[in-house]
Amino acid sequence: MQVRGTDAPVPGSFRDPSGFLFRRDDRLYRQVNSSYRADYERLMESGLYKSLTESGLLIPHQETSEPGTLAGMFKVIAPDVIPFVSYPYEWSFSQLRDAALATLSVEKSALGHGMSLKDASAYNIQFRACRPVLIDTLSFEEYREGEPWVAYRQYCQHFLAPLALMSHTDVRLGQLMRVNIDGIPLDLASRLLPGKTKLVLGLATHIHLHAQAQRRYADKPVKPAGRRMSRMAFLGLIDSLESTTRKFEWKPQGTEWGNYYDATNYSDASLDHKRQVVADYMARLNPKTVWDLGANTGLFSRIAADRGIPTVAFDIDPAAVELNYLDCRKRDEKNMLPLLIDLTNPSPGIGWQNHERQSLIERGPCDTALALALIHHLAIGNNLPFDRIVDFLAGICRTLVIEFVPKTDSQVQRLLATREDIFPGYTKEGFEQAFSARFAVLASSPVRDSERTIYLMELHRP
Repeated sequence: MQVRGTDAPVPGSFRDPSGFLFRRDDRLYRQVNSSYRADYERLMESGLYKSLTESGLLIPHQETSEPGTLAGMFKVIAPDVIPFVSYPYEWSFSQLRDAALATLSVEKSALGHGMSLKDASAYNIQFRACRPVLIDTLSFEEYREGEPWVAYRQYCQHFLAPLALMSHTDVRLGQLMRVNIDGIPLDLASRLLPGKTKLVLGLATHIHLHAQAQRRYADKPVKPAGRRMSRMAFLGLIDSLESTTRKFEWKPQGTEWGNYYDATNYSDASLDHKRQVVADYMARLNPKTVWDLGANTGLFSRIAADRGIPTVAFDIDPAAVELNYLDCRKRDEKNMLPLLIDLTNPSPGIGWQNHERQSLIERGPCDTALALALIHHLAIGNNLPFDRIVDFLAGICRTLVIEFVPKTDSQVQRLLATREDIFPGYTKEGFEQAFSARFAVLASSPVRDSERTIYLMELHRP
């Protein structure tokens, strides 16, 4: 029954009977249902909420007097807003591992306050810049002595399985999360992992034996008996998961663009001038948000981030994103989020009715997009006509800083080295004409000691 207006739950939060997110007047709220009242009060009164929010592991909220949107409301809270919502299949290896360890840290803290996580979904973790934080305030329930961890299977599917595959098989297998919204099935992970991992204690227990147990009881009408778990055994399980998770490693090497700036044809003078041009354009625009498309390791993303602008740094290369994230974490970067995105096949809307997880475009637009050393990869490397590129960029930003790289540039010659040149329209004049259909050129700057040009553009107003 609708209580007020046409407020609707935010996609992705409708499955939880404890409550849901909704928007009203451009503000984000969470309705806490009456069925969750006892656990919510325990969370707030036990000191767990205070401990987790002060340590940065749980998103803070404010209690409000707002009415809810559906019957059965106990309370409406207003959580702090995450600048950009990202998903596990967009994270680097270390981002996923840090999110996993944050989940276990939350669980250990919850146990110390007489509570436990009732789910361990990777989608309940978001990144505030380089720090993972739990965003689902309603994930906690009272700990009951003797009961096993109800979120164990979910943790293994959402974190352990993808991390094991990325670490021991191929880092690109993290993309299986994109087609398995409920986490990677453990039987699939067990088959894809090298046979030697069956001898690795943590993986043998939590993936291989766990998968066997799932198969054994899959067609049984009742749950297996004898599943009582003492508190000591419960804590031992969490410690084992934490130890196994910490041992996963992946070294960012052997991918195409991880050392891009070492192999580029830019001179030091060119690179310094390019930095200055981008900095000048950022100062002129002073945008509220920036998306750096093809950010590599974030060299130019940091120009915006250093100005205090929330910046999302996208790149297709797992090594580049990993290096960028590790550097952000080392710097304790406050304004930049590195993410793994293939712009020619960006994250789609997935889940129930294709709305549980938003597409990349649905999470926009940003104020300003950076498209530096990108156009030739899209137009020549992926056969995308200029007009299609223009339409895409016009749909995700209001202003644009874009670099044109001519065919005479060594990076373009590299793309053409093993294929026929079927791109007669790839010229500076063709580029300018195509972009003029949707954008106005506010400024342009030739990059010193190169044949490249950086343009500052603004979307035509309706």
